[in-house]
Amino acid sequence: MNVSIVFRTTGGTLITENKILSFSFRKEAYTPYTAFSAVYAASHESPVEFSEIMFYIGNTMIHHGLVNSAEVSKEGRIFIGKISSRSFTSLLRQNQMEPGLYTQKSLNWLVDSFREIPYITHENNSQESYFYIKNGATMWDAVVNLSYKVCDTYPYIRGTNCVNFSMLQNAPEFSYISEDILEKGSEVKEDKLVSHFHMADIQGNYGQYELVDTDVTDRQIIRHRFFELDRQFLYNPQQALEYRDNYASRGWRRYFRKYSGYRGEDLCDIAVFENNFSGRICSIDIKGSSQGIITEISVYKDKFYT
Repeated sequence: MNVSIVFRTTGGTLITENKILSFSFRKEAYTPYTAFSAVYAASHESPVEFSEIMFYIGNTMIHHGLVNSAEVSKEGRIFIGKISSRSFTSLLRQNQMEPGLYTQKSLNWLVDSFREIPYITHENNSQESYFYIKNGATMWDAVVNLSYKVCDTYPYIRGTNCVNFSMLQNAPEFSYISEDILEKGSEVKEDKLVSHFHMADIQGNYGQYELVDTDVTDRQIIRHRFFELDRQFLYNPQQALEYRDNYASRGWRRYFRKYSGYRGEDLCDIAVFENNFSGRICSIDIKGSSQGIITEISVYKDKFYT
């Protein structure tokens, strides 16, 4: 399976590197960007000022992003390049919005209003609600809040830089029952679970807005969290507690399969395991070296992905 990296320089020149020595790619449901790093035999002698990077497996581009760091060194007669990158949607977490209350806004409006951020697209979703931007909040904070209000979901990135709220209908289905599965298993992480949530009212008093997660207390976990009135949920304060409870449980139960190669999976596709067990794909980890490509896909069972 061929892999390649295509760089675009600040001057607009495209440079293609085909001699990839190793690479790592990760895409995850609760992370608003894809992450990519690679080591390759470089055709240039020094780091070029790259403005963007595209990574292909076969003819499919699975990563398109900014360069975090680029290095070229000489080892014997060979120039070795090292690159790390995050997709352009990472900029959603790095751009703040003007504080205040935004009413009757949709995903279409939210992303399209920031056209200066390149390559970011979104599903067509005109459902409107309000969101509140506090000091220091980012575009991604607004995306998350709006997604929860209009779809009761956590937003995710599909394709290279496409923001999605909805669970994909008629999603592609992938089976992981065959004997060529290299590894399979499950994992539980309970370190982020929270048992008790307490939110102050408009006067700053506690006691009115409370939530106890009995699924967590049944595990003998006691963790209390106190916070001020969340104006993002001003019209439905109890939602602020429910959202935090859902988010605290993110990815706490994971089922994974590992195989040789890459089939083209994306977030929110359907994975089918043995015994009729199935779920949405929530993370994709791909690693490559001289020994080939290994892909690990994970299905979460938490409060956003049941």
